[in-house]
Amino acid sequence: MPIAHTGIKVSAARHQAVVAWYEAALAPLGYTKAMAFLDNQVVGFGPSPGEVDWWVTSSAAAPPGVPPPADADVASVLPTHTAFVAKDRASVDAFHKAGVAAGGKCNGGPGVRQSGPTYYAAFVLDPAGNNIEAVCNAAE
Repeated sequence: MPIAHTGIKVSAARHQAVVAWYEAALAPLGYTKAMAFLDNQVVGFGPSPGEVDWWVTSSAAAPPGVPPPADADVASVLPTHTAFVAKDRASVDAFHKAGVAAGGKCNGGPGVRQSGPTYYAAFVLDPAGNNIEAVCNAAE
């Protein structure tokens, strides 16, 4: 069964920069900022409005009427790894280029990986240190 949605939590101090990075890096994969709430502290991305499957949440986000955590600006959130499916190898290349241009750090340029002869992927560390991958399993 596929996963409906997932996401990351980043320190409040970095949240705005991380959201801006995802806006640029995920555009080549067809993702846009599709939803936001709690004063933009919870931002959803997806392939179309109303179809959100990737969330970027500030560590200061709290439900209405609940005060934000006292340590919201502490950068104690552990980095994660997430892979986005790309429609073709050119989209993997474009993701990598956009992610690095938006301030991410190359963590593995586009290319075929040991995972298989058609596993074409690229890796970029977002501004919070999360390892974000775009992958295409189609033959050349």
